[in-house]
Amino acid sequence: MATSSDNRRTVTIAEIATLAGVSVPTVSKVLNGRADVAASTRARVEAILEEHSYRRRRGRGSGDPNLIDLVFHHFDNAWAQEVIKGVEDAAAAHRVGVVLSELGGSHRPQQELIDDILARRPLGVLLVLSSLDATQRHQLESRSIPFVVVDTWGEPPAGVPTVGSNNWNGGLIATRHLLSLGHRRIAVIAGPPDVLCSRARVDGYRSALEEAGIRPDPELVRWGDFHVDGGYHHGLELLSRADRPTAIFAGSDYQSLGVMRAVRELGLSIPEDVSVVGYDDIPLAQWLGPSLTTVRQPLREMAGTATEMVLSLAAGQHPANLRIDLATELVVRESTAPAPAGTV
Repeated sequence: MATSSDNRRTVTIAEIATLAGVSVPTVSKVLNGRADVAASTRARVEAILEEHSYRRRRGRGSGDPNLIDLVFHHFDNAWAQEVIKGVEDAAAAHRVGVVLSELGGSHRPQQELIDDILARRPLGVLLVLSSLDATQRHQLESRSIPFVVVDTWGEPPAGVPTVGSNNWNGGLIATRHLLSLGHRRIAVIAGPPDVLCSRARVDGYRSALEEAGIRPDPELVRWGDFHVDGGYHHGLELLSRADRPTAIFAGSDYQSLGVMRAVRELGLSIPEDVSVVGYDDIPLAQWLGPSLTTVRQPLREMAGTATEMVLSLAAGQHPANLRIDLATELVVRESTAPAPAGTV
C-alpha cells in the first residue's frame, strides 16, 4: 500500500493492477525494475502510478542493500576522482556502499540504468552533471528513492535537491585577479554553452570586465568542452591573433593544460607573454611548470554534502535548504603575472 501525495486516500498495488488491467505481480515487477515486462505494459502501469501519485512506503526490507548509486556523465579525469573520493568518504562514515555508473558523456540516463537502480532499491541516487526527465523522476519518487544532483548541468526543476559551488563568483574572482595585474585583453575558454556552470563562470567574467569599465569582446569568449583538446585548439586560435589576449581564463584546469601547450608551440612563455588561470584546483595544478593559478572548487566537500543530503532524505528527514552552493576561492600560483609592458 502507498499514500497519495494529497494524504487523503491510499492507493494499493491491487487497485493499480485493476486500473492497468494487469496482475498484482506484474505491478510489483514494474515497481522493482524487472526486465521481464513488456514495454507497453510497463508504460501503462507507470502512467497509472503517476496519475494516482503512488508512493511506496519508505520502509526497507531486511534484504535491501545499504547502497547509494553514483551516476556520472563522465568520470575519466581527476575532477571526477575528487568527487568519487568525497562520496566514498561520506558514505563509508555511514557504512554505506557506492555503485558507480557512467553515462558515456550523456547528461541523461538511459532507461536501462533506471531499471537497474529500481531493481537494486538503493538508499538514494547522486547524479553528477546529469539529470532525470520527468518520467524518470517520478519513477524514483514513486519508489521512495531520493536523488540529489551534484554540479547540475542545467537549471533543475523546482524541488530537485542540488549541491554545487558559486560558479559566478569563480568567474568574477578569476577575472578580477587578472585585471588587478593590469591585463585588459582577457579571453575566456568556457565549458559547453548548454552547461549551467559554464554560463555562470562566463557571466562572472563579463561582470568583472564591466565593473572595470571594459566592454567584453565577443571574439575573446570561446565555448569549449572542459577537456585538454578544447583548451589547446581555442588557445592556438586566440594566441595566433594579431591582437592576441595577454591573459586567458580557462573553464577547467584540463583546458588550462591545452592552453599551456598552445603557448609553448607558439614560442610564447607563461606568465611573461600570457597569464593563465584555470578552474577546479585538481591536485595536478600545483605540480605544473609553472604551477597553475586557479579557482578552487570544493569538489570533495560538494560530494560529501550531497551524500549527507541524500542519506538524510532516505531517512525521512527534510533539509531546510535543498539548493546548496559552496564557496569558491582563488589560488594564486606562478602562471599569472603583470601584463607585458606596452599592452596596458
